[in-house]
Amino acid sequence: MTHTARRLLTGPLLLAAVCAGFAAPQAASAAATGVATTVKVTGSLKVRSAPSLTARAVGTLRGGDKVTVVCQTAGQKVRGSVRTSAAWDRLGTGRYVSHAYVTTSKKIPVCAAESGAAVPTKAKPATAANAKRFVVGTVKSLEGKVNLRSAPATSGAVLASVNTGRKINLLCKVAGESVTGTVRTTKQWDRTSVGTYISHGFIYSGPLPVCAGAVVSDEPAVTLTPEQFIRASVAGAQRGWREFGVPPSVTIAQAILESGWGRSGLAAVDRNYFGIKCFNGAFGRYADGCHVYNTQECTKAGTCFATTGAFRTYPTMAHSFRDHGSFLRVNPRYAGAFDYTTDANKFIFKIWKAGYATDPNYVTKVTGIMAAWNLYQYDTWK
Repeated sequence: MTHTARRLLTGPLLLAAVCAGFAAPQAASAAATGVATTVKVTGSLKVRSAPSLTARAVGTLRGGDKVTVVCQTAGQKVRGSVRTSAAWDRLGTGRYVSHAYVTTSKKIPVCAAESGAAVPTKAKPATAANAKRFVVGTVKSLEGKVNLRSAPATSGAVLASVNTGRKINLLCKVAGESVTGTVRTTKQWDRTSVGTYISHGFIYSGPLPVCAGAVVSDEPAVTLTPEQFIRASVAGAQRGWREFGVPPSVTIAQAILESGWGRSGLAAVDRNYFGIKCFNGAFGRYADGCHVYNTQECTKAGTCFATTGAFRTYPTMAHSFRDHGSFLRVNPRYAGAFDYTTDANKFIFKIWKAGYATDPNYVTKVTGIMAAWNLYQYDTWK
């Protein structure tokens, strides 16, 4: 499991930074109370600042690395190489790795409730000090209720639900999966006073502070309109044409189709706008890792089935667009398409025929988008 990150540590410095405070020779006290675990991944595993795939990446571990876990807490559900689990393991540095990718022969203790996230067993008398800790929000849902989750994503475990119109105490905000709610479309998720998360797309409230240790999205919280998405895509698509020869109209249309105008989990979390996969753990020059998802594949006969796939993750949208062109150019199976670099329709047909996508209607969908949005105008050879 590897995900979007601003900076990565590698080699000996990486392990020193990630493991500082729980290596046996340097932290006997932590080792005495912690549980020894082994990382089981073919590539690398991101260490995060909170128990969620959307939390800031603060380091990387490799398959076979030995780490000591202090305790375990609930977080975003992850399908990993060992198991599917909503458990996250806290390391001696106060950082987290998904339990879906580690093995141990011992039981890991549950983390004590964190400050500001404890689940109350009895109602406490209201005080001025308590009141200042929270921002009161009002739930608004046309469906009648909204789920409270273990992480800022729809893949997070549902821990409870609240009815529309209910008042709810909110602590702070984090960036997570983009959600279209009754109130707005946004990537903001609000952490409640009991440590659960609710999409801000269903909340009316005053401003919230950013949660400690949370990543702040560098992209607009509100989903781009189709026109805005196209404008944001043109520069990268045309650069892909200049560097690799992929028609810009093809690049933009594929991004629209495969990311749902940037709303898919791949695009929102991993900035992967083209559904490009990892192969045997390799993610190429422009990506920064791989992320395993549940997905659906279709045969050319139209029969679809559930499966899993490892998809590339990128630090920026621009990296994703450049990798799209590079991916097609360096793969011999798509060589025939580059006889048609000035014929967008034939180009997309050739890469589909070579096995780029299994959807039998893929070409029709892509060329339909190209025509409907006049994407041919961005083909720079004209």
